[in-house]
Amino acid sequence: MAQPRKHAIVIGGSMGGLVAARVLSDHFEQVTIIDRDTFPEVGAQRRGVPQGVHTHGLLASGRSMLENLFPGISDELIQKGAPAGDVLADSRWFFEGGCLSRCPSGLSGLLLSRPLLEGTVRRRLLAFPSIKARENCVVEALAASADNRRVTGVRVQGETIPADLVLDSTGRGSHSPAWLESLGFSKPEEDKIEVGIAYTTRLFRRRRADHLNGDSAAVIPPTPHGKRGGVMLAQEGDRWTATLIGYSGQVAPSELDGFIEYAKTLPAPYIHEVVSDAEPLEGVFTARFPASLRRRYEKLKSFPEGYLIFGDALCSFNPIYGQGMSVAAQESEALGQCLAGGDANLANRFFQRASTVVDTPWSIAAGADLRIPETIGPRNSGMTFINWYLGKLHKAAHRDPEASVAFLKVANLLAPPPSIMHPRVAMRVLRASLRA
Repeated sequence: MAQPRKHAIVIGGSMGGLVAARVLSDHFEQVTIIDRDTFPEVGAQRRGVPQGVHTHGLLASGRSMLENLFPGISDELIQKGAPAGDVLADSRWFFEGGCLSRCPSGLSGLLLSRPLLEGTVRRRLLAFPSIKARENCVVEALAASADNRRVTGVRVQGETIPADLVLDSTGRGSHSPAWLESLGFSKPEEDKIEVGIAYTTRLFRRRRADHLNGDSAAVIPPTPHGKRGGVMLAQEGDRWTATLIGYSGQVAPSELDGFIEYAKTLPAPYIHEVVSDAEPLEGVFTARFPASLRRRYEKLKSFPEGYLIFGDALCSFNPIYGQGMSVAAQESEALGQCLAGGDANLANRFFQRASTVVDTPWSIAAGADLRIPETIGPRNSGMTFINWYLGKLHKAAHRDPEASVAFLKVANLLAPPPSIMHPRVAMRVLRASLRA
């Protein structure tokens, strides 16, 4: 007979932990979120999420998943000032020397700060009577059965908190590999793409009528030769958040004049036109990201019962692609499906499903990063061909809205990468190449 599902613990209260806790609440009588921070008010920056000050947006797939978990949350965020719009018709995507051709794509995204999104989700979640949070609390170790085959809870400041399931959502710095070794299990294999990027973010006052003719986003990826790029998105409070990116040791200055001058060197002028004219707001933030990291838990031959790994603790992506929150939302759907299938072999079934979720965004990010010659990671002829084809697709999309939509469906994790090679799309790319 199935064991009763009384208590689940989620270690880590960032976006991954929050959406995981929401799904667990459908299957357990009580869910406890344990986090080392004190949770701030909605919209306030949290100390334990330093990346929260940088540019964030919610991909179309992530918005849809979040709406399923918290019905009406999109309208609530829009009422709080989050700009919403068509990810193609209302944005400028600059690739291969030109912008993607624009049309209504049916892909709806949300542009907002991480503190607004995370705070709103957390407030909704903690309104559930079955979900509690323990703040200012550090998990020191896992508790386990006598034979170490099952995780039975966590140890916190000399106290053992029992649980039927423990889920680690502590992010890239997860202690799970070391905890597993202490129980006699193997560490997972790791895939790594060493990108060595730096990015600097500043906020500016947005004048909707004047800036970008009312568009709400400009995306200018780094090129293999220039190695500089940027993302500028509208946010709540009539603000722009502008993040300038550099590979191979290039860092956008934090002081305003240097920031503006760096923006001028990007492959397209849109961000520079705004930041050189807009009122700068308080706050400037610089960060570095050494490598995308994927831990292959699905390849382990044995794993303790009653324990799962989730979100960035499974795979942390180059942040310039904005995939992390949307991937966590998709993983939460996989988690719910696995829990509905019972407890038998739960970890293996979840890791296999989560691996499928991660495959698409990982291939997108790795492929784009490996176009930069200095990026360190496995290259093969297949990836070289894909990058060559994407270049042709982007050029075709300068005039062909259908090619634009096909690409953005993949970028928004709504279609698998092979869909851009569907014969209908490939023929349009071929015709555009012949015309060129």
